[in-house]
Amino acid sequence: MSNSDIFIGEIIGTAVLILLGGGVVAAVVLKRSKAQNAGWLAITFGWGFAVLTAVYMTGALSGAHLNPAVTLGIAIKDNDWGTVPVYIAGQLLGAMIGAALVWIAYYGQFQAHLTDPEIVGDPADKAIEGPHDETTAKAGPVLGVFSTGPEIRNVWQNLATEILGTIVLVLAVLTQGLNDSGKGLGPLGGLMVALVVVSIGLSLGGPTGYAINPARDLGPRIVHALLPLPNKGGSDWSYAWIPVAGPLIGAAVAAGIYNIAFA
Repeated sequence: MSNSDIFIGEIIGTAVLILLGGGVVAAVVLKRSKAQNAGWLAITFGWGFAVLTAVYMTGALSGAHLNPAVTLGIAIKDNDWGTVPVYIAGQLLGAMIGAALVWIAYYGQFQAHLTDPEIVGDPADKAIEGPHDETTAKAGPVLGVFSTGPEIRNVWQNLATEILGTIVLVLAVLTQGLNDSGKGLGPLGGLMVALVVVSIGLSLGGPTGYAINPARDLGPRIVHALLPLPNKGGSDWSYAWIPVAGPLIGAAVAAGIYNIAFA
């Protein structure tokens, strides 16, 4: 695989991942959506199918890592770091593109949701309170469409949850998911990893929303901060390091376990 194939493949694959994964969250939570209140099962299976679609679409082009944690785990396993920056750059850019596409697809629903007084409160009350800095304020009412956040804000629990979920994901990739070259996901591996993502969401997604992917969280969070959404609230940057650091730590631990127990 050339660097250009890797970069293009990761952009396309991660954009599709976020379009379909973020799209199912938007469908479930936004007002005036036909799928509103479909529930956590819809979200977890939606993300699993998003992984499956993106992997099958771009596996032959880039190996479909679609996740810096997966890229890091494979790099540690093979001690091969040459293409890591290319993978991560493509993943972050693709995640941002995918988040922008979710906004386009659900533009009317975002507007309806963020102009509903039941969701955002009375504008007169906001005027009395004074202006707020939306880039640093607490999570806004649609941030969950773009990125993750904890139900109970406890730094060590939140970090541990992301680490554990990513250990399961990356260890599954390294032991069962790789293609013959060992550089990316194969067809059967893509199916297996998609099912593992569903399992992680159902079992470990409750505390933090299971980012388990730094690009999936950081790229859309940046887009949330930039988009001209009315009453969107803050992007919760005080939490943003956890869904980046946790998955990277989890990936390193998973690769260490693999090299000790399986290699």
